Amino acid sequence: MKRIFVFVVLLAAALVPAACTQRTVAPAFEATPTDGDTPIEARIRARGLVDIAEQDSCIAVHLVYATPYNFMGRTLYHGLNKAFMLPALAEKVVAAQHLLKSIRPDLNLLVYDAARPISIQHEMWNMVEGTPMEDFVANPNKGNGMHNYGAAVDVTLMDCTGQPLPMGSEYDYFGDEARITDERGLLERGRITQRELENRLLLRRVMTESGLYTITSEWWHFNLMPTKEVRGKLQIVE
Repeated sequence: MKRIFVFVVLLAAALVPAACTQRTVAPAFEATPTDGDTPIEARIRARGLVDIAEQDSCIAVHLVYATPYNFMGRTLYHGLNKAFMLPALAEKVVAAQHLLKSIRPDLNLLVYDAARPISIQHEMWNMVEGTPMEDFVANPNKGNGMHNYGAAVDVTLMDCTGQPLPMGSEYDYFGDEARITDERGLLERGRITQRELENRLLLRRVMTESGLYTITSEWWHFNLMPTKEVRGKLQIVE
């Protein structure tokens, strides 16, 4: 049976602004924190990362780890409520949003996670180390994860009422239904539905056609570039 994972239900009005705007990522980066940044947000912004909601307000953000409703059962992001990422990643996510709207005007992207401080990565790894869940969490002792560079985004599709579309598993589900390697098999065995598969394929289409990379263990996770190209080139988010 699929694990039931309860998320905080966000009001559609909060997730989908009445007049959202779309623009490309600015070529120049302003290191000065904007009004309303918390200390940790100001620090991340000063490292050159951008807030995706400022690039395209049609993209909704609900950072799961800024709530207690996640696999660890407690709030991990204290003072971090914005989805920061490298400008190059933000540019591709905005392109994916535009492509999605051209295919399905009633849908928007919903971001669950973006840049993740390395200290949080250690907390996550300590919880899953030595368990079957290891495959779903990057080991920070072996080179860190793409989120720790601001080079990854966790995302899903959201309908016009502000609800995530069914994808066959919840976000951060540790099981076969989260993987993208045998989705036809999952469908044949009744583990996911045809609609859920179609939703996954649509998400994957708009993200990969915009230049992003998948990983096999999580349908929601997309990288700016292959992992081997990141390490040694980018800075860790502290």
